[in-house]
Amino acid sequence: MTNTIVRIYTDSGVDGVGGVSNYTSHDYDHYTAETLRHLIPTLVGEDPLQREVIWKKLWSRVFPLSPGALAAIDIALWDLLGKLANVPLYQLLGGACDRMPAYASTPLLDDVTSYLRFVDEMLEQGFRAIKFHCWCLPEKDLELARAVRREHPAQELALMLDAENNYDWPSALKVARELEELEFTWLEAPLMDYDLEGYRKLTRRVDIPIVPSGHWIQDLPAYAQALRRECWSRARTDVTVCGGFTPARKYLALVETEGMKCEIMSWGNTLVSAANLHLMLGLGTSTYFEQSVPYEPYEYGMQDVIRTDANGYVAAPRGPGLGVEVDWKAMEAASIHVLDTGSM
Repeated sequence: MTNTIVRIYTDSGVDGVGGVSNYTSHDYDHYTAETLRHLIPTLVGEDPLQREVIWKKLWSRVFPLSPGALAAIDIALWDLLGKLANVPLYQLLGGACDRMPAYASTPLLDDVTSYLRFVDEMLEQGFRAIKFHCWCLPEKDLELARAVRREHPAQELALMLDAENNYDWPSALKVARELEELEFTWLEAPLMDYDLEGYRKLTRRVDIPIVPSGHWIQDLPAYAQALRRECWSRARTDVTVCGGFTPARKYLALVETEGMKCEIMSWGNTLVSAANLHLMLGLGTSTYFEQSVPYEPYEYGMQDVIRTDANGYVAAPRGPGLGVEVDWKAMEAASIHVLDTGSM
């Protein structure tokens, strides 16, 4: 897992910061930073308040670029705007609310017993909703779902399950039907996001809300088509996945037009979580904030962090812009790749 951070300096002395997380299997990610190598020269000398103009200038006319690279720049520009206006970003985005309930988004654990212990720990910390990342094996996942629901009735604890795009259609239908009986709040990513017809059939066969992973459809027209075809019960995206706040507002306008909720992702490092929290609070389209737990691995290199309170709620950062400050010495100590305008 890597944390790619962009820091944009201006002649006014105010700087903006944006970050995206990447998850790779065999080596650390460098492609996001290497994409930025081709974008940084476009930024120099531009008016940072012209975010829409800049975003269009950055967009490739030939091959698609990493949306994470575009997002890191766009988030930094919005952070800069909030700092210049001296207000938190969620207020600039609409200020729909200043806090919301959170769910604990679990790590992968070894067995059912470990998950049961983890659920008890999360309840003690104040959470009243939990989403399981588990083995993505239908029978084993259902064993966990049954065991947790036996211990914790629906009126005590909301539950979700994330299959990470790993089921086939018969397995997705089987799991969805049983989770519906167990009163789960939603089933997430049972199929690959591109399988729109599979999602469309599934949402028509069950009453439990079906949510995509939100990672794969990164094109606004394709997203609009999926919404119009009613492929999902609730939409999903992430400010770092769709290219930043500038396009994210357009995605969520489409969701609102269709009369749907968008369960925005916020799993990842603090800069990622902060950006998505501002988007949720600003536009009011989500039910829950996704809190990565345990906390510490995702908080490295930050002076400010985002944590769920004892009542199960997460509050808006109070500072201007993203409202979270980076510990630059700590970040520099952990850096594996650095680009700056002085070296280009």
